Amino acid sequence: MNKENQKVRWGVLGTANFGRTILPAMQRCQFAKVSAVASRSLESAKAYAKELAIPKAYGSYEEILRDPEVDAIYIPLPNHIHIGPAKQALEAGKHVLCEKPISVNAADALELLEFSKKFPRLKIAEAFMYRYHPQWIQAKKWITEGKIGTLRMVQVFFAYYNVDASNIRNQSDVGGGGLLDIGCYCVSSSRWICDREPERVIGLFDKDQSFGTDRLASGILDFGNGLQASFTCSTQVAPYQRVNILGTHGRVEIDIPFNAPPDRPCRVSLYPGTHSDQGRFEPAESQVLDMDICDQYTLQGEAISLAILNDEPVPYGLEDAVGNMRTLEALRQSNESSAWIVP
Repeated sequence: MNKENQKVRWGVLGTANFGRTILPAMQRCQFAKVSAVASRSLESAKAYAKELAIPKAYGSYEEILRDPEVDAIYIPLPNHIHIGPAKQALEAGKHVLCEKPISVNAADALELLEFSKKFPRLKIAEAFMYRYHPQWIQAKKWITEGKIGTLRMVQVFFAYYNVDASNIRNQSDVGGGGLLDIGCYCVSSSRWICDREPERVIGLFDKDQSFGTDRLASGILDFGNGLQASFTCSTQVAPYQRVNILGTHGRVEIDIPFNAPPDRPCRVSLYPGTHSDQGRFEPAESQVLDMDICDQYTLQGEAISLAILNDEPVPYGLEDAVGNMRTLEALRQSNESSAWIVP
């Protein structure tokens, strides 16, 4: 039944700094509102709630899960503690949106998928917000329409510079490192554009000897039938991100694919072409689109909330999350063995 006049009441686990970006965006949703936040420290929860105008604050995760006025739980906790809280939320009858990556290994992701089947009426999803941005939807539309001919290659680059030892991204024991932090986007977007799972992968990593985390990771994903993806992600080079999608008759480029700014247009470009009688590629007129200003976190919140209100499947379920973790894990295994690995 359509319930568009209602709003999903979201509760948040933890007071992560990351939430200062996500939660204001969710508060702008038409079909969602952030109703409560919980922390292991009530004082911390109250300060966070006051700062972000969240009505309720709790001093434990158990309290927020017992709140009958919370319909769904958002989990922006560190990577290594996603699975337990997600299970507890489902057991409490709450829908779940969990930050990426869903876990630190494929086995835990699969365990959560199987556990979630006990609660068929509840929605659970991994928070890959980029897929809801119009620039990605436009890119995939061009590809589906054959604007670049036969899809052959996806190339992804995502990097930033951070050598702060206290930053969770540089702590190996809690799921830090470039592959899980941003490489997950490279793999997820490649799988999404190619619309299938890779048949085999190979990875090459460089570790920071002090942190024990991967600071540079590159990979090749072989999707079979002449379709490939390659990526490089890093936590210790100049900040940069870009996606290029190449086919036999053109390419698509996304300028800011993942950290899409919410306050200015994002650009996606189509560079089509034809093949001459001499077998050369002849460029045709390009299309450069500056998309309408939007916030991908708001769009994600709307999509998940509407799925809850209308009792429809979420756009991307845990099966997709498991597929991503299997590929990430295979890349790690490949780096260790210096061999191709089947996810």
